[in-house]
Amino acid sequence: MAERSFKAEVEHLRLGDGGTFTGEGILAITKALLENGVGYVGGYQGAPISHLMDVLADAEDLMAELGVRFEANASEAAAGAMLAASVHYPIRGAVTFKGPVGVNVASDALANLSSSGVTGGALIIVGEDYGEGSSIMQERSHAFAMKSQFWLLDPRPNLPSIVKAVGDGFELSEASNTPVMLMVRIRACHVTGQFATRDNVPPPLTVRDALANPQRNVDRIVLPPMSYAQEHDKINNRWPAAVRFIREHALNEVFGPAEAPVGIVCQGGMYNGVIRALQRLGLADLHGQTSVPIYCLNVTYPILPDEFAAFCRGKDSVLIVEEGQPEFIEQHLSTHVLRDGMAVRLHGKDIFPMAGEYTGKVMHDAIESFLRAEAPGLLPAQVLAPNEPAPEIPDLSRTVPVRPPGFCTGCPERPIFAAMKLVQQELGEHQISADIGCHLFASLPPFNIGGATMGYGLGPASNAAFDGGGKKRPISVIGDGGFWHNGLSSSFGNMMFNKSDGVAVIVDNYYSAATGGQDILSSRAQNPTKSTNNPISRALKGIGISWVRQVDRTYDVAHMRDVLREALTTEAPGPRVIVASSECMLNKQRREKPLRAKAIKEGRRVEAPRFGVDETVCTGDHACIRLSGCPSLSLKRLDDPLRDDPVASIDQSCVACGNCGEVAEAAVLCPSFYEARVVHNPSGWEARLDGWRQRIIGALSRRRMARRLSFGDPA
Repeated sequence: MAERSFKAEVEHLRLGDGGTFTGEGILAITKALLENGVGYVGGYQGAPISHLMDVLADAEDLMAELGVRFEANASEAAAGAMLAASVHYPIRGAVTFKGPVGVNVASDALANLSSSGVTGGALIIVGEDYGEGSSIMQERSHAFAMKSQFWLLDPRPNLPSIVKAVGDGFELSEASNTPVMLMVRIRACHVTGQFATRDNVPPPLTVRDALANPQRNVDRIVLPPMSYAQEHDKINNRWPAAVRFIREHALNEVFGPAEAPVGIVCQGGMYNGVIRALQRLGLADLHGQTSVPIYCLNVTYPILPDEFAAFCRGKDSVLIVEEGQPEFIEQHLSTHVLRDGMAVRLHGKDIFPMAGEYTGKVMHDAIESFLRAEAPGLLPAQVLAPNEPAPEIPDLSRTVPVRPPGFCTGCPERPIFAAMKLVQQELGEHQISADIGCHLFASLPPFNIGGATMGYGLGPASNAAFDGGGKKRPISVIGDGGFWHNGLSSSFGNMMFNKSDGVAVIVDNYYSAATGGQDILSSRAQNPTKSTNNPISRALKGIGISWVRQVDRTYDVAHMRDVLREALTTEAPGPRVIVASSECMLNKQRREKPLRAKAIKEGRRVEAPRFGVDETVCTGDHACIRLSGCPSLSLKRLDDPLRDDPVASIDQSCVACGNCGEVAEAAVLCPSFYEARVVHNPSGWEARLDGWRQRIIGALSRRRMARRLSFGDPA
């Protein structure tokens, strides 16, 4: 069950010549792949291209009609290896994943692919997850393109440019026998727009056709002495071919006047920010007509020195807009300036910040600073005029509380860490490592569990150095998505092979939940095109791990606590693994809420649990909040003048998972939590019984109020 279904939008992918496509960048990329005769597509989900994988999955029937093979790969490495089909066969292939972590995982396959070269067009669509909206370490994919001599496209973030870049990428790959990386940033993935469509094109050679006529070329095998020859082929043949194609097809663009004292060189993905800043400075209009020349690098690697030199001719200084660090493009262009003895002055990271996202304010301030210093005559008088001092912006961090990410309401992972805290109260603090996934939120308050994460599926492996038979056993946490991605071999195979004494907790929420709820091998759903319902515990026993405990309801905090205690104290040899299984509440609610709403609308009886806190019983010590952290569990002040401390309160966002009550019981907290049942469309008997109850409660309430001591005015 993916986070979002694109079944309706996928029908727009059937548009042919003369049509107009309207939608998101993700869908535009899919349509462009089909228009350019792609033969096979694969990838691995991850922001910001998760929806691209969802679109491809929803469009599987359409791709099958065209003879296009689609595979939801087990990892980015598997996706990169899939492009081997384009090495010997003239088949266009495309894969997609999150960068740079996806590029890191796929690096072995991609490096070999780049060394051997390709016959068919090979396109790697990388979702560049950089900036304040990112969920990963702040790095760029540019370095990998330089390392392995991939050609890197960075198109302007509008749908026509993105669609064109897909076709250009395939043609550039075929012209230079080199894989091409197409980079799309977060905003480009979700930008909305229009473009004129063409007919979808079946691949001239399908993978089925290729399978019937196997090909082999020993020159493309990455083994000595061929690998040495391949390096020379890259530099002597493929690189010049790529440069020729980029120049002849004008993949890079120049905007603005032919002559000016200054100019701007920018990555294609930065063009919108640059033109917006110029508009705010009065130097460009809404249609993109600019008074400052712009050299837009839709291909950021390789750089064309002659194009750059032509752009710089007659200019005194040039500003390079390159988001992220290190400043690869600026260094490259500086080398050409020195080698060719050019007189132009280059500016870039001396004006822009070295690190961080180029937001609208950053872009505006940097370009204004550059123009004030190098070409003040271009700036309008109102910009040059001394302005009133800007109002002082208050430090909101002093007044607005920090709001770190956390588990969703009702998340089944929360009780796992509540149980872990209870065990640590008994046995002391333990060395705990985490992994990539939702469970990583446990490293933040209120749990503060887990101090390191080293990569997807590497949670147990990152604890290997501590697994030396000390007094306390190390604990590692990994998700079911990470387990199938890389964890089974790299973490659990490593634990078994080295006779680990550690404890690993596998958080099994039925999906690859953190990337949008895609199905994986152990998902409980029946998937018509994928193999599901493969238990994690069976895979663990298959590699020889015998101490495996399956917990099928993580909300049972007391049971989770007992299983964790057993794992940490048992004398049984070898790794101890707990598979803690409960369905992701977000996906469960997405599935159940529409069914419940439909039943209520049809007049059927529906019973829904609700939880609450008895205000007269709650002591106000808030231990339940410290051990739960659920967003629906908050504080409430009472009108009672004798109760000045706020009590715990459950708001309307509660999904009735029962975790707060379970925690209260397991931790021996106050018994103030209660469960009620809300009945929709009750039977006649239930309605009459409720009426009797309300009358009795009303009578008792009136009698109680009459006996209350009042301090009001007797008059």
